[in-house]
Amino acid sequence: MTRRPENTLLALENALRLGANAIEFDLQLNLDNDFIVIHDDTLLRTAGVRKSVLSNHTSDLQSISVHQPDRYRKTFFPQTIPLLHDVLKLLDKYPQAKAFVEIKEESLTHWGIETVMQQLLTELAPYDRQCILISFSFAAIAYARAQNILPCGWVIKKYQKPYQLQAERLQPQYLICNYHKLPTRGKLWQGTWQWLLYDIKQTKKAQRLAQRGVSHFETGDIETILNGTST
Repeated sequence: MTRRPENTLLALENALRLGANAIEFDLQLNLDNDFIVIHDDTLLRTAGVRKSVLSNHTSDLQSISVHQPDRYRKTFFPQTIPLLHDVLKLLDKYPQAKAFVEIKEESLTHWGIETVMQQLLTELAPYDRQCILISFSFAAIAYARAQNILPCGWVIKKYQKPYQLQAERLQPQYLICNYHKLPTRGKLWQGTWQWLLYDIKQTKKAQRLAQRGVSHFETGDIETILNGTST
């Protein structure tokens, strides 16, 4: 369980301040062609407001607090939705840190892969030493790989042979998966990629997966993982 509202500057900077060597955040593209740092294409879950991210202006979206009231009540109220450039400015303060930047499929479908990816690669290019572009969309990552501007990671939906064959064609720098979808034992697919697994909540789980060839882990509880206090 996360300890701060997701995709907020509060949560991202807290992870970096505590010593995380990388952060992950999500992007949607809105009506003003601004990249908004948010997971969903609506504000219902994070703000309790029935408003579309894709079809609204930046000024309207940033007037709403995304403090996840259903989970945290008003503990972290208010939390403004960050823009991409807000997080990139944060990375300037932590030049050794990496950022896994996930472009969401809703925006790719709504605006078109080439439109979204061309703009996103342009905005991320100055941070090519820190940012890794990731997505569930094979086509989006294939587009990015062809441009060869940033390292890329493909998020696979299933640990099955067809995805392995696609990964071998795509040759991303990272292959990403929810660890619950993996077989319980054995080495993972070998390729040009490094493995990144997400939804890790236990230190010992991360240690066991590292023995199977996993080099990167994503957690919603950075304090526990870094302190090694979970079992």
